[in-house]
Amino acid sequence: SIKQHVVKKFLDLISSQNIPVYLIDPLVLGLIDKDIEQIRSTSDSPSPECKYFCAPRDFTTFALLDKTWKHEAELFRAAEKMGFQWLRILHKDPRLDGMDDLSGTEIPLHYIFKLPSHAIHLVVFYERSGHYLWHGPLRLKQQMDRKFVPFQKLHFGRYPGAYEKPELLPVSIDDLKVQIPQNPSSFLEEIPHARFLECRYREARAFFQLYPDDTSLDAVEFRKKAKSLLHLAALTLNNLGVMFWLSSGTCLGWYRQCSIIPYSKDVDLGIFIRDYKADIIPAFQKAGLPLKHKFGKVEDSLELSFQGEGDIKLDIFFFYEEDDHIWNGGTQAKSGKKFKYLFPKFTLCWTEFVELKVHVPCETLQYVEANYGPDWRVPVKTWDWKSSPSNVQDNGVWPVQEWDEVIQIY
Repeated sequence: SIKQHVVKKFLDLISSQNIPVYLIDPLVLGLIDKDIEQIRSTSDSPSPECKYFCAPRDFTTFALLDKTWKHEAELFRAAEKMGFQWLRILHKDPRLDGMDDLSGTEIPLHYIFKLPSHAIHLVVFYERSGHYLWHGPLRLKQQMDRKFVPFQKLHFGRYPGAYEKPELLPVSIDDLKVQIPQNPSSFLEEIPHARFLECRYREARAFFQLYPDDTSLDAVEFRKKAKSLLHLAALTLNNLGVMFWLSSGTCLGWYRQCSIIPYSKDVDLGIFIRDYKADIIPAFQKAGLPLKHKFGKVEDSLELSFQGEGDIKLDIFFFYEEDDHIWNGGTQAKSGKKFKYLFPKFTLCWTEFVELKVHVPCETLQYVEANYGPDWRVPVKTWDWKSSPSNVQDNGVWPVQEWDEVIQIY
């Protein structure tokens, strides 16, 4: 097959340069995944037919870990000798951006090696401080040939993405030796949910020019405790397999100022009620975070609050999905009054916050505006959870006979 021949030629090229790449092509990995046990057990025996690399498509996708290789010029020279045309896509390095410096330093994000019959898309992954792998978007600069390959079909180009670092497995596929993620199905499951949003440092710097940051000892201490609490909460929920995201003031702090709001006094997380597990409360108690209060019930307006170090607490709000919106509930302990907070529907993206890979709503602006209104950029230090949010509605009163179940304070 012509496609198999191009892949072999590419593997010869990167082998001659000692570049360790691994296969991440969703189509090929999907085919491999169906036969993974057989492939593991008969890895070195010759294939009677070309089954995987001959599937009809315009390109095959591989990944490269940035720190494993540095000699670009030699690779391009060798590629040209073998008849490949190549394209390199650069973009600025987000790891160098920060509150003090927007570096603008460019790094290679994607390479494409093309023969007339087939192309290889090589995605460059970078390790980030939350111990995960990140790849950048594929953005063509003005002078680049937009017909070089069918760019709109490339799987890893539309958005930046975040992935767990995979263990690699060497296998022989269609008589070609390649490395693949050890668990192809786990990697394939990550792809549709990998979209990554960068913190908005430029906007955060503009915010701090208007509203200078609180650098008092109390603010520094609170942020340190909040970061530690967020890391512990993430570890606990990740171990349970419960998906969560930054919500309320914690989400606002990430979006507005790339930081924890020092006067917020708590860490706020959101969880879809469909992901609720009865193990959540015991898991947090085991992690050293006692339950402070439990309001509502699984069917309606559930929220949990855990006591962290000192006076900082962790609030977990559970979100309920309706046809055209999503909402979470609130309960006033002394009166049994119920409140409802309405949000437009949203999806989840990854971001990095306080050195943690964590989810935020992809449609962050709409989420923040629902909660804090059009003036969300202006800090508000006195906040009443019953009346201040733009999206709050009265939602009736809990029947007195249910109070023992729905208003539990410890």
